[in-house]
Order: sequence, then structure tokens, then C-alpha cells
Amino acid sequence: MRSPSTGTVEDSSSALFPVGRQGKSPDSTSPVGGLRMDRDPLHEPVMVAEVVELFAPVPAGVILDATVGTGGHAAAVLAEYPGLGVLGIDRDPEALRVAAERLAPFGSRVVLKHARFADLRTVVDEARAAGRGHWPSTGEADASRQEVSGALFDLGVSSLQLDRAERGFSYRLDAPLDMRMDPGAPLGAADVVNRSDEADLAAWIRASGEGRLARRIARAVVAARPIETTGRLAEVVAAAIPAAARRRGNPAARTFQAIRIAVNDEAEELATGLPAALGVLAPGGRCLAIAYHSGEGGLVKDTFARAVSGGCVCPPGLPCGCGAVCEFRWIFRGSRGASPAEVARNVRASSARLWAVERPGDRGAQGT
Repeated sequence: MRSPSTGTVEDSSSALFPVGRQGKSPDSTSPVGGLRMDRDPLHEPVMVAEVVELFAPVPAGVILDATVGTGGHAAAVLAEYPGLGVLGIDRDPEALRVAAERLAPFGSRVVLKHARFADLRTVVDEARAAGRGHWPSTGEADASRQEVSGALFDLGVSSLQLDRAERGFSYRLDAPLDMRMDPGAPLGAADVVNRSDEADLAAWIRASGEGRLARRIARAVVAARPIETTGRLAEVVAAAIPAAARRRGNPAARTFQAIRIAVNDEAEELATGLPAALGVLAPGGRCLAIAYHSGEGGLVKDTFARAVSGGCVCPPGLPCGCGAVCEFRWIFRGSRGASPAEVARNVRASSARLWAVERPGDRGAQGT
């Protein structure tokens, strides 16, 4: 679950790729401890009904919530299916603290781990081997189940990060440059901005959509170093972009996106985490991924397509002669968006796209 940012939307949906749109948060916001969130800060996550429905047929076992955040999707799944447990991971300790409180009523059916996508396979293997207390129970159906029955990726940057000035993510809030999703990580945005080669900066900025202006922005950043605050970086980037070339919205948005990608290795993490999640799924298990922009959506689509085809390289329409083994199938072709009703009440849902695949096999009753 991601809480909406206040004011204009600032990349609150994408951990990997630029937003390219602005909007207002829902009207039902009020200040809470210096951070404006919904009056109910544990509001319904994006496409929760679709996620719950898609997990209905999976066998009794554990759902791996690879982006547990503050626990929105996990709470909905656990409430609906007593035969499922949740192993939730996140690399933001603050989000895990909120999730722990929210999911506490589900007791031993929930285990939370501080980890990255790249650690996903290790987390699953070690938790399963450690057993009780480390591996979730599966409620009323079978407390000894150790199958991974499903996996969920809800890709996005949380407002726990964007709306806290001290986290150093936002071009709207002047603060020391940081942008670490895990505050314990060794390198922050100040390190990336002030130590990276101009060519590397330009490549990252270009990948985030600035195209021909990437080199110009990178040159300006290097010339202005040292840059220690978000406000100063935003000023330098804005000055480097000609007025005629400025897009709707803050001219620093794409550069901030690029720096955040570099700081947190988002693309590499996702490219590692998705195949790892597919690899631990039991027969009948399903993997769901919600993406918000074409770049990250393309990565999800390509990864799932390779899983469905088994890596087959034969020409379309001809029998497979390369020996590929197809271990997954599409649950539905392409991707699905949020319902019009959800989009009407939550602007963030308008860009959400959901992909889903399944490892075929016998399904046991999970208990509903």
C-alpha cells in the first residue's frame, strides 16, 4: 500500500520510471504527525479487489509479498483467506514497523523480513528452513504448509519516503540529498551526484526520459558540485533546461527519478527479484505484479513472457524445436487496469497495470 502524497503528485507511483503526470491527492486528507495522509492512513491499496480475487484459486500456503510496504494488500488477502499466510519483505524499516502494527491481529500467519528483491530467494529458503516463528503458519487449513502459493509485487515509491523531507527524495521539500529506500544503505544521493562520472550521470538521466538534454543536465550538475541538498539539485537542473524544452511539471522530476534509480538499484533489483519469485512458486501458485509506467511494466511483461515461453526462440506459429520447457501460463493476456470506480476515487490507480502468471498444477483447497 502506498499513501498518496500531498499537493501535486511527485513520482509517488514509480520506483523505476518517470511519472509524466500531476494531480491532487484525495480531498480526504488531514495532517497526522507532520505527514499528511488519508484520515485512515491504512486505506485501500491499489487494485486490492483484483489481487484478492486472483489469489482465490491458489493452494494453501504462503503468499510472498515482495513489496509489503505498510501492509495493505497483505491485510486484505489474510482477511479473505484463512488458509494463507504472508511472508512480507521490504527494505524500508519504517514501512515494516507500520506493517507490523497493522498485521499484528493475524498473529503467526505473518512474518516480516527486512530485505531487498535481490535477497528474495535467500529469505524464502532460510525462513522455510528455520520453521516455526520464521515461516508463516497458514491459518486454519494447515499450519505446517511450506509452499509458496503466490507472490505479489506492487511497484512504487511510498509517501513515507516522498513526504518526509528528511528522507531526501523530493524536489519539493528542501533537505539533504539522500533518496535511500533503506536508510542503512552505504551510499545516498549526495554520493551519486557528487562522485559519479558525467557520462554515467548522463546515461542514467537519459534512461529516465530526458533524451538529448541528458548530457547538458549532467554537465551542469558536475559543474555545480558539490551539491548537498534537494533544493540545490532542483535549481541546477532547472537552470540547465531551456524554457522552450521544459515539460509540464517540475523540470527536475526526471533527473530526481534517475538519481533515485541509481541510488537504490531499482531496475537491477526488479530484474533479479521477479525471476526469483517465479522460481519458488509451488504448482498452482500465482505471481502478480502491479506496475505504473511503461518502463517497469515492460520489464514485468518481458520477464513473465520468458517464463511462459520457457525461453523458446523458435519462430512464432511453428512447433518448438529448441527444447524450451514452459512452466508458466498467462492468467489473462496482456495487463489489466484499475476499474473506473477506483480511478475516480484514487488518481494514483489511473496508471496502474496488473500482470499475472501461474505455474500450472494440482491445486489444494486453501480454505476460505
